Parts: sequence; C-alpha cells; structure tokens
Amino acid sequence: MVPPVFAHGALRLYLLALLEDGPKHGYEIIRALSERFGGTYSPSAGTVYPRLSKLEEEGLVATAPEGRRTVYSITDSGRAELEERRGELADVEEDISASVRRLADSLREELRASMRGLRADLAATAETARRSAQRSSGPPWGVGGSGGAGARPTDDGPAGRTPAAGRAEQVRENAGRLAEAEMLVQAFRDDLRIELRAHAAAHPITEITVEALRAALESTRAAIRAALRP
Repeated sequence: MVPPVFAHGALRLYLLALLEDGPKHGYEIIRALSERFGGTYSPSAGTVYPRLSKLEEEGLVATAPEGRRTVYSITDSGRAELEERRGELADVEEDISASVRRLADSLREELRASMRGLRADLAATAETARRSAQRSSGPPWGVGGSGGAGARPTDDGPAGRTPAAGRAEQVRENAGRLAEAEMLVQAFRDDLRIELRAHAAAHPITEITVEALRAALESTRAAIRAALRP
C-alpha cells in the first residue's frame, strides 16, 4: 500500500507556498502540484478546493473573481504564517522528493508488469498472423498440385501462367505489400508525434513518460521483428 503523499497539514502549508509565488486559480494550483511531482501524482479538485476554502476562512488566503474562475492569493496573515513555518516547509519539500521517488518506483514496477503482458500479447498476435500468412500463401512451385510432386505449372494449367510469370507476379505483390507496410510505419510515426506534441502542450514530459514510451516502443519493435521472421 502506497503511503499518503502529504502528511497531515502538509498540503495546507504547501498551498500557501505555491500562492507566495503569485495569485493562481484552482487549475493552476493543481497543475503546479502535478509538475512538482513530475507527473507521478496529481491531486483531485476534491482534495485541493476544500483546503483552499479552509485557508480563506482562516484569513490566510483571499479570493477574487476573474471571469468564470476564482483566483486565490495569499494574504499578509498567510505570509506571516508561512514565514513562521519555513522550517516545516523545508521538511515538506523533502517529503515531496521522497514521495516522488516512491511513486516513480511504483510506476516503474507497474510499467514493467504491463510491458511483460504487452510483449506476450504482441508475440501471440505476431505468431497468429505468421501462421495465417503461411496458410494463405499456398504451396510453392513444384509442391503438391494435380500434377503430383515435383510438377510445375504450364500454360495449360488452371491459371495459364508460366513459372516466370508467376515469379514476376510474386515480385509485384511483394513490392506492393512492402510499400503498404512502409506506409503503416510512417503513419504510426506521424500519429504518435502528433499525440506526443499535443500532450507536451498541455502537460510536462516527465522522466516516467519518456521511460514508458521507450519501453513500449522497444516491446513493439521486438514484436514486429518476431513477425518478420520467416
């Protein structure tokens, strides 16, 4: 079981510290907390807003409307309390750093377990696809057929193709499938870059994010290589 991220009263003090840097609306406060934890923890609105309301009741925080939002700012009384508790704030910062490491370790373990499952699923899918392709490709020239073992198709055969014509068609089909496969890889790359940049525009790219992406790509590459084996 993961221990609480904030000890009793620690979030209250840390909210004052965040507002010391300047007024913020609720979403900005939640985002600042998430960034401080490197994306490993993001407090809910139900966690943050009741504490802000309590700080306002105590006269430590003031509110002002800004359009449809409420902006929170620290009061002189809030600054005085924060100054008196600087030592406690340093302890809170140390606790946050420890929580980040603990949460990161937990996420890494969950990620490793997920990647093991993903690799197994991808390997099974690749094996199924390979067997399906082998069944649908049919026997090569000279194997089976109505002419018996070793028989080769002639112009009089069902398809009316010579071996050379058959090989030429196989080359064309292979080139077409290669082009299709390359387009799939390119589309995957382009789509992923778009999603990554959209995520980066709204959220910080954390070490955990990069590690998860690297692990997922390595697993996908391994599965694709397995599918390419004859």
